[in-house]
Amino acid sequence: MNPPTSDFIPLMSPATATLRLIAASVSRWVKTGASREGVRWFLELNDRSLACELQISAVARIRDELAYGTHTFFRENGFRYVHTPIITTSDCEGAGEMFQVTTLFSDAEKMEKELQENPPPSESEIEAAKEVVEDKGNTIKDLKAAKASKELIKASVSELTKAKETLLKLEERFNLKGGIPQKEGKIDYSHDFFGRQAFLTVSGQLQVETYACALGNVYTFGPTFRAEHSHTSRHLAEFWMVEPEIAFANLEDDMNYAEKYVRFLCKWLLEHCLEDMEFMVKNYDKTAIDRLKLVSSSPFERISYTKAVNLLRGVTDKQFENKVEWGIDLASEHERYLTEVIFKKPVIVYNYPKGIKAFYMRLNDDNRTVAAMDVLVPKVGELIGGSQREERLDVILERIKEAGLPLEPYEWYLDLRRFGTVKHSGFGLGFERMILFATGLDNIRDVIPFPRYPGRADL
Repeated sequence: MNPPTSDFIPLMSPATATLRLIAASVSRWVKTGASREGVRWFLELNDRSLACELQISAVARIRDELAYGTHTFFRENGFRYVHTPIITTSDCEGAGEMFQVTTLFSDAEKMEKELQENPPPSESEIEAAKEVVEDKGNTIKDLKAAKASKELIKASVSELTKAKETLLKLEERFNLKGGIPQKEGKIDYSHDFFGRQAFLTVSGQLQVETYACALGNVYTFGPTFRAEHSHTSRHLAEFWMVEPEIAFANLEDDMNYAEKYVRFLCKWLLEHCLEDMEFMVKNYDKTAIDRLKLVSSSPFERISYTKAVNLLRGVTDKQFENKVEWGIDLASEHERYLTEVIFKKPVIVYNYPKGIKAFYMRLNDDNRTVAAMDVLVPKVGELIGGSQREERLDVILERIKEAGLPLEPYEWYLDLRRFGTVKHSGFGLGFERMILFATGLDNIRDVIPFPRYPGRADL
């Protein structure tokens, strides 16, 4: 039965002259104000449903402009674009929350099926094959003793070779075992596709550093992955990162580039995507355009981590859910209070405690902090994280050990220090967080076309 005429909804642009039907029940469900989270389940309708069409179109164009603006900024500032691998063997962040890439399970399933369809040979079949090899060998001995012709001996040697090959194949199949290969009670990854453990990358930073030492200023822009079981509005399992690496740069240079980049993107949207930003102001966040204007035109505040903690500890008009003390990783509520209440503009916090930052960040002379910085913005909190990299081999070796990480996966990275390096710095910008900041939307799942998070990997 066809739905009523009133429930036919044009879904694509007139240029495509394409119409799609939405069942009346789904159409009414959307019109009644169903939650954005609920609409998201209908991924096949996600870019066409009446309630979401304009928002998703606007966000898609904003995302496109921010990507184009990113490449424009780095091209104009002399950076080279480098494609870093998605599959890696090292954990850049040292958090251990990585998706593993393996064929062991599929290989085990194939093996189980193979053994069921073609059972391995029995011990008696193996013994019979060994006897054939022995008989063929004895035949050759007899022929040589009888001084038989070369042709006859050659033919017998060929038969012996075939018999040995048959025995070898039978023994290989006899030794086949189902299940995941084990060695000393642990999974034996030498049988895996890459011959070792491999993962989806959480960052292209370590790899892009190699090019910074060769080409100068470079950047990578691509998908990254985090196997973090979080259902918050700020987390995705698959997200995009922009990660420049700056040769011959210290922490101050790093902060300068980060600020310049964010301000460039804000100005870029105002100049190239104003109509969509006006839509976001009208429907979602009345302050979105004003926020872009403020960031694009105002210098960022810069304070040390210690000063940030002291300022937050002195707050009397708000009770934070997370206690503020030196040594903690600032929570989103702390970051937003700094940017939205105290300074009312973006803030760069630098010189963090070494215990809450990654091993590759340069240790400061106080031996308590590292040359790290975070760019905090209103609405989102942390937008960028960066640092001057540790170029001293002895120091970075000790930092890896302190983090409890194995040295072997990082030997190639350590070679950059062993065989000559330069002072260099870099940062990473969470691309989806930049879109959240620009649009004023509340859920990070609404700013990426096909969101991946715990329990969901549709399409």
